[in-house]
Amino acid sequence: MKVIVKGRENRDQLEVFSIEEFVPADHLLRKIDSAVDFSHIYDIVEDLYCADNGRPSIDPVVIFKMVLIQHLYGLPSLRRTVEEIKMNVAYRWFLGYLMNEQIPHFSTVSYNFKHRYTEKTIEEIFYWILREIETAGYLSPEAVFVDGTHIKANANLKKAVKKAVPQAAKIYEKQLMEEINEERNDHGKKPFDETKPPEEKEISESTTDPESGVFHKGEHKKCFAYTAQTCCDKNGYVMDVTVNPGNVHDSVAFDGLYDRLVERNTEIKAIVADAGYKTPWISKRILDDGRIPVLPYKRPMSKKGFFPPYEYVYDEYFNCVICPENQVLSYATTNREGYREFKSKGYICENCPSRHLCTENQKFEKTVNKHIWSDYLETVEI
Repeated sequence: MKVIVKGRENRDQLEVFSIEEFVPADHLLRKIDSAVDFSHIYDIVEDLYCADNGRPSIDPVVIFKMVLIQHLYGLPSLRRTVEEIKMNVAYRWFLGYLMNEQIPHFSTVSYNFKHRYTEKTIEEIFYWILREIETAGYLSPEAVFVDGTHIKANANLKKAVKKAVPQAAKIYEKQLMEEINEERNDHGKKPFDETKPPEEKEISESTTDPESGVFHKGEHKKCFAYTAQTCCDKNGYVMDVTVNPGNVHDSVAFDGLYDRLVERNTEIKAIVADAGYKTPWISKRILDDGRIPVLPYKRPMSKKGFFPPYEYVYDEYFNCVICPENQVLSYATTNREGYREFKSKGYICENCPSRHLCTENQKFEKTVNKHIWSDYLETVEI
């Protein structure tokens, strides 16, 4: 058998070849190139360049394509992306660079995204692509799916300082306080002072990345992270994203995403989310907007061996709660968090045969809390 030996001498030989022939016809980058007219990027970034001053710039389409390659193929950094592009024929073909042409330096790409392209620029490109998807008939925004994903920050947990910061005001705080005080007035109780300064809380702030936040949930390792709130349609197309520190709960971060979402997509009819978003405010906001909140059933939280919360029935007509032994828990007050407090009579509960399943209070009193927006949660359950 004759064996053809491929030696080192072949490495120095010069060849003439077409880069077009070396990229498979079904390659992903070919499909993207045929589906997207990237020249639209020139219109978006036109005001960020000077036509008659300075040195010729790197083609902005090339810069955005390089970042697209990085994210499509999971490359960890721009430095690594440039190294891969230098050796990959398909990448060079996608950028329009021949094999002997020099690829832009990674620092050039980084500089442009840091100093030239603003957040508005990136959003314009994102929404342009989304409009193209919608025009092609692939987007189905009638029902959207919302979820949060935590992204680990490149920050050491040990490099942090303790810091006292005021608690951020919730978007619905003013509206809730107005309804609380209105109800307290109806019951002859003094309204709460709305000028009370916000309470402070102590947080760990990273000295490396102050914008991140400490994330610790379940079996996840404690770390500095971000939380990305993402909304998709039923076909999996991302319709919008917001990014918050990792210590912001999904239900708190929801409002920022929802505001952006409904502003651009008025045709949305249903919001689908997991149990982390099942709060009175989110249920109220979606229902008041004429949309349907699709939220999962959440098991009532109760102490083991005690009556579950649903055993205490609210009587709307008499504004009281009926316990499992058919005794009345009368309205006591509405607290600052928006919960109506209903309390039993200690002298009645003292001799109750089911007291060991109801309360361990030393005064033999049972307190049941019902949020003033609990009707919205009940509507979601139907």
